[in-house]
Amino acid sequence: MTHFGILCPAADGHLNPMTTLGSELLRRGHQVTVFCFADAKARTLASGLEFQPLAENEFPLGAIAENLTKMGELSGLAALRYNFNAVVKTSAVIFREAPEIIKKADVKALLVDQYSLEGGTVSEFINLPFITICNGLMLHREANIPPICTLWQYNSNWGGCLRNQVGYQSLNLLTKPIKEVIAEYRRKWKLPLHSHPNDAYSKLAQLSQQPPKFEFPRKKLPPHFHFTGPYHNPATRKPVPFPFEKLTGQPLIYASMGTIQNQLLEVFQTIASACEGLDAQLVISLGGGASPESLPQLPGNPIVVGYAPQLELLQKATLTITHAGMNTTLESLSYGVPMVAIPVANDQPGVATRIAYTGVGEVVSLKELSVDKVRSAIVKVLTQESYRKRAIEMQKAIARSGGTTRAADIIEQVVLTGKPVLASQISNLSCGVQSKI
Repeated sequence: MTHFGILCPAADGHLNPMTTLGSELLRRGHQVTVFCFADAKARTLASGLEFQPLAENEFPLGAIAENLTKMGELSGLAALRYNFNAVVKTSAVIFREAPEIIKKADVKALLVDQYSLEGGTVSEFINLPFITICNGLMLHREANIPPICTLWQYNSNWGGCLRNQVGYQSLNLLTKPIKEVIAEYRRKWKLPLHSHPNDAYSKLAQLSQQPPKFEFPRKKLPPHFHFTGPYHNPATRKPVPFPFEKLTGQPLIYASMGTIQNQLLEVFQTIASACEGLDAQLVISLGGGASPESLPQLPGNPIVVGYAPQLELLQKATLTITHAGMNTTLESLSYGVPMVAIPVANDQPGVATRIAYTGVGEVVSLKELSVDKVRSAIVKVLTQESYRKRAIEMQKAIARSGGTTRAADIIEQVVLTGKPVLASQISNLSCGVQSKI
């Protein structure tokens, strides 16, 4: 048995897949502890994992939820800046507290969310092996890949690479305070400074929820990078009530703007107006951003709930309207459901461009949001068979990718051998998936 520690942001989009992965390791006989802020405690314990709070004075219960609510009121560059400023604060307290707490817990290996940029440095300082888990859109930089916070299409010619370079330079300026905090502690702890952003990730194994088909062409991924497919399991989620008796049997359109970027309530108004008059039934999940009673009567009389049992509804859905969060996107594709994406901030534009690139949906930018544009995108995806066909192809690719089982196999192999697990070795692991990545 190995005692695994988990470091990840205290947000549903990261906790849900990370606790699912942790639950699989727990099922295999390992001990798993999540080290996070108090807001993550309830969800962690509900999944059966152990929980160790960090920075309870600086981030008491409700502090992260308040930060996420504020970010949910923003979009685009403003939301990105707010997020980066928050990361500076959380990284600093994790650097101060996490090493000693993790050592006292006698953890033997760490699973570090790629968006927990401080996690690898903490692992190196306390001399623990760590595995990088890409729960959001993979951050790995390549010259031919646009920055994840942009809606730029893939373009591998010189013009596209030049555009990407300029974008990364701008991103470097925005993330400079984060890099300075990391560099400060690496100097303090006598660790070599990172010469490139990709240096922060594990040298043993890097796992991504994306299936390989849901990514632009990559040329420089490390040999120990694995596209495992998504980590979700209905059994690890808290049951959510829903009035299933109100479903009419019409084609179901499921709309969710996630659990963070859900404060822009006018978006729901636009979605409802765009769906009015269609031969379809609209279900809107507010993701905790508001109560159904706080909204005005929406056109078309959709079913509106504070939270929805997303996986159950996606099994019945014909179309998902989404903010292009990675989890909602992959869950939709796991059920072969095409999408209309309305990205708001952070990595959502990058996920949305991949939705368009792979042909599994259409994208409407927030700047161009209107009833006509959303309705046009909805009708296009509903009536053109190619979207459904490609979503089903992606569903099959996800089923082949191995998901939680493959990821856990790789993690166990790393701990057992202390050596990198290469993508070319993946067919030898116990998950039984024979196709090489």
